[in-house]
Amino acid sequence: MAKGKGKLILICQSGGEFVTKDDGTLSYDGGEANAVNVNFETLFDDLKLKLAEMCNLQYKTMSIKYFLPENRRTLISLKNDKDLKRMIDFHGDSVTADIFLIGKEGFDHDTLNILASRETGIKHAETIQRVVVSPTTSANLSPAKRTSVAVDTIAAPTESPGPKHSSDHAADYNANYVLKSAKLLAGVKSAAVKKFQPSKKLIQVGVEDTSTISRNPTEIDMSASPADTVKKRRRNASNIIANAATIVAETDYAGKKRSQKKSKQSCSTSAVADGTLAKQELCPNEDHLDDISVEKQVSSWRDGITGVGQGFKSVREFRDTLQKYAIAHRFGYKFKKNDTTRATGKCVVDGCSWKIHAAWVAADESFKIKTLNNLHTCGEQSWKSAHPKKNWLVSVIKGRLKDSPSQKPKEIANAIFQDFGMELNYAQVWRGITDAKEELQGSYKDSYNHLPWLCEKIVETNPSSVVNLKTDDNRRFQSLFVSFSASINGFQKGCRPILFLETTSLRSKFQETLLLAIAVDGNDGFFPVAFAIVDIENEGNWRWFLEQLKLAISTSQSITFVSDRDKNLKKDVLEVFENANYGYSVYHLMESFKKNLKGPFNGDGKYSLPVNLLAAARSLRLIGFNKHTQQIKQISSQAYDWVMQIEPEYWTSYSFKGEHYNNFTQNVAESYTILMEDMRELPITRKIEALIRTISDQTNTTRVDLNKLSTKLTPVKEKELQEESLKARALKVLISSDNIFEVRDNFSHVVNIVKEECSCLGWREDGIPCCHAIAVFSSIGKDPYDYCSKYFTVDRFRLAYPESISPIVGVGKGVVNEEGDSIVNVLPPRPSRSLKREKKKEQRELKRANKKTVTCTRCKEAGHNKASCKAELPV
Repeated sequence: MAKGKGKLILICQSGGEFVTKDDGTLSYDGGEANAVNVNFETLFDDLKLKLAEMCNLQYKTMSIKYFLPENRRTLISLKNDKDLKRMIDFHGDSVTADIFLIGKEGFDHDTLNILASRETGIKHAETIQRVVVSPTTSANLSPAKRTSVAVDTIAAPTESPGPKHSSDHAADYNANYVLKSAKLLAGVKSAAVKKFQPSKKLIQVGVEDTSTISRNPTEIDMSASPADTVKKRRRNASNIIANAATIVAETDYAGKKRSQKKSKQSCSTSAVADGTLAKQELCPNEDHLDDISVEKQVSSWRDGITGVGQGFKSVREFRDTLQKYAIAHRFGYKFKKNDTTRATGKCVVDGCSWKIHAAWVAADESFKIKTLNNLHTCGEQSWKSAHPKKNWLVSVIKGRLKDSPSQKPKEIANAIFQDFGMELNYAQVWRGITDAKEELQGSYKDSYNHLPWLCEKIVETNPSSVVNLKTDDNRRFQSLFVSFSASINGFQKGCRPILFLETTSLRSKFQETLLLAIAVDGNDGFFPVAFAIVDIENEGNWRWFLEQLKLAISTSQSITFVSDRDKNLKKDVLEVFENANYGYSVYHLMESFKKNLKGPFNGDGKYSLPVNLLAAARSLRLIGFNKHTQQIKQISSQAYDWVMQIEPEYWTSYSFKGEHYNNFTQNVAESYTILMEDMRELPITRKIEALIRTISDQTNTTRVDLNKLSTKLTPVKEKELQEESLKARALKVLISSDNIFEVRDNFSHVVNIVKEECSCLGWREDGIPCCHAIAVFSSIGKDPYDYCSKYFTVDRFRLAYPESISPIVGVGKGVVNEEGDSIVNVLPPRPSRSLKREKKKEQRELKRANKKTVTCTRCKEAGHNKASCKAELPV
C-alpha cells in the first residue's frame, strides 16, 4: 500500500474469463473494469455488497479472487475480513491490486435493503469509495497506468435513488456519479452539486449540504459520520419495533445450565382459534428472512397468542409461539410448570399480573390455552430481565452465519439488537455461535469418529493410495497419513528428486499440525506427494511421517530433502532414507536470519543483509561465497557470526552435493496455510475434504493445461532456454577439440559437451545449457534441446500427472451400526494444555540436565562458589 495514502485501489474486473498462457501464468481477457478504494477499516461484507451492486452480480453467488504479487499462477479466494486485510498486507508496496469477480448476473435489491438496514452493513461503508473506470480501460493495464484513474474525483448524488431495476441502477452508478467517503464528507457543509459525466478528463465536483438530501430509510447514508449513522439506525430500530420484546427462559443461557436433548425446531406454527387451524410462519430461519423483512416478521408475531381456547399441535409449538409473542410485545416470562402435558408461565417480575396456562386436551388432540391474563402491572420492568431462549437464538444466528460466516459475536449482538431490540452479552452470543456452527458444519468432536470411514472412502475412490490412521490405547487420535497413488506415481516418474518437508497449523481448538511432503515438477510447480495430520509436532511424529513416506514412495533413487533448519530433521531424514541428501530451506533460513538481526549496522544497513545472504547461498564458487559473507561482516559482525555457524554443505550451491534447490525462495506451504486459515471453523473431516479437493483441483487443472503445450520443454524452462539463446548470439566460439570448446565474451569459458559442463557452472546448476554451451551447439549444428535435463521436457512433465485424484463425496455423514446407534471409534486428541505442560516439563528437565555445575575456585569442590565456601583449608 502506498505510504501516505493509507488506501489501496482495487481494480475490479468482471464478465471476462481466465486464459492460461504458455508459461503457465493466467491472464484475464474481456469483461469490464471498475475500481474502489479500500483500507484496513473496510469490512469484507460491505465491500462485497458494493461490488455486487456495482457490477450487477448476485450477492450470494459472487466470489472474489486475486493473485499474490509476482504470482500469476494461483488464484486466492477472498471470503472474510481477515482475507481482506491479508490481501492489503500482501500489496503493501502497491498502489493498485487486481481482483476478479465471478458470479451470476442480476443484483437483488432486496438483499441491499436487508443488509443495509443492519449496523454491520454500514459500519465502515465510508471506507469504500467507488472509482469509475472508462469502458475502454483494458484489464491488462500496467500498474503505472492504473494509478492515473480518477480516484480522488468524487461526486455526490443530487438525491438518494429509490428502488430501481438492477440494469437501471447499475447504469446510474456507472454513468452518473461516484460515492464520496463519509469521512471526506464530514465537515463539508455546502457546495455546488454537479453531475459526474463520463469523460477522459478529470472533472472537479462539489457536494451540497448533506442535511438537505432526502434519503430512503433503507439506503446507506454515505454522507453521515459513523457515529451519526449508528445513532440514526438505533433510532429507526426503536421506532420499527417500539413494542417488541425478548423472552426469558430461566434455564437457558442467562440462567443456570440444564442438560437437554437437542431437537429440531419447527419452522412453522399452526394456531388453533375457535377450533380452526390457521397456519402462521414464525420461525426466523434463513429461508424465511430472504422472503420478508425482519420488521414484518416481528410484526407477524404480535398476533401469535389470541386468547383462551387457542389450540396448538404440541407443547413445542405452543412454546415457540409464546416465545415470539413475547419478543413482539417486549416482555419476559418464565415457566413455573413445563412438561409435555401442561405449561404455566408468568411474568419474570414478582407481583405482575400477567399469566398464561395451557394443557393438552385429549378429546381435541390439541394443546389449548386454558387461562390467560394478558395485562402487565410491572410497568415493562420484565424487559430488563429478559433473555432469549436457546433454540430461537441459535436459529437466528444460523441464518446470519449462512449469509456471512465471518461475523463476530459483537457484530451479531448489534444486529440482533437492531432487528429484535434484544441486548445480549458477549458470552450469550458466543455460545449461540458455537451451537449454530455445530448445526451448520457438524460437531468438531464427533468428526473424529468419521475418520475411519473417511480413510476407507479415500482408498475406495483412489485405489492403491496409502492411508494410515493411528490412535493411542484410549482410542484418541494421534496421526493420519495420506498419499494418493496418483501423487506417488507422478513423483516417481515425472518430478525432480526433491522433497520439501513443510508444516502448518491445522487451526483447530485441539491444535493439530499438518505435515507436508511437496515435490517439484518440471515446470517449477509444487507437487504435493503426501500429507499427515498429527496431534502435536514433535520428533516422534516427524519420524513416523518419514517412515510412512518411505513405505509409500519405495524408491532406490537418491532424494534431496529440504526443511527448516530449526526443525532439526537432518538426523531422522538421513536415518530413514539412507542414500538421501539433506539441505536447509533457503526461505526459512532467510526468515530466521531476519529475526536474529540485531544492531548496530554499518555501510548499506540492515536491509541489504538478506540480499547478501541469498547471494552467498547461490554462489557457485567458494570465492563468491566469501565475497558476500565479507560484505555481511562489514555491515554487522553479529550477522556474520550467525551465518558462519551454519554448515555450508547444507545450504550453499558451491558445496551442496544433492539436487540443487536454491532457486526456490518462497514459502512452499503458503497456499496450505491460507487454506487452513479459511477452513479454521470446520471440523477435521471437512478440512481434510477441502485439502483433498485443493490437491485434486490443482492436479486436474495442470492436466488440462498440459494438453495445450506444443513445445519440447515446459513453459518456464522453454523461456529460460530462449533467454540463454539470445545471449549466445554475441559470443565467439573457438574449437579446441572435438568435445572441448573455448567461448569468449568479456571472459573466456571452456565448454565440454561430453561431460555437459561449462566453466561458468551455470549448466550444471540449472540443468539448462548456458549461453556458452548454446553458442557451441550453434557452431557445430547440434540441438540444445538434446542437452536439457530430462526433468524439464514436456513428455516427462506429462508423466507427473498421468491420472486424476478423485475428491471425497459425503463427508460429514454419521457413522452408525445396524441398530442405528452411533459407533465410537476415534476420540479427539488430548487437550492441548496437557500436551503443552508435558513439553514444558521436558524442556525444564533438559535445561536442568544441561545446567553447568558450579566449581569453587577456593577449595576446588563442586556445588558452591568461592563466596559461599565454608571449607577449612590447611595453613
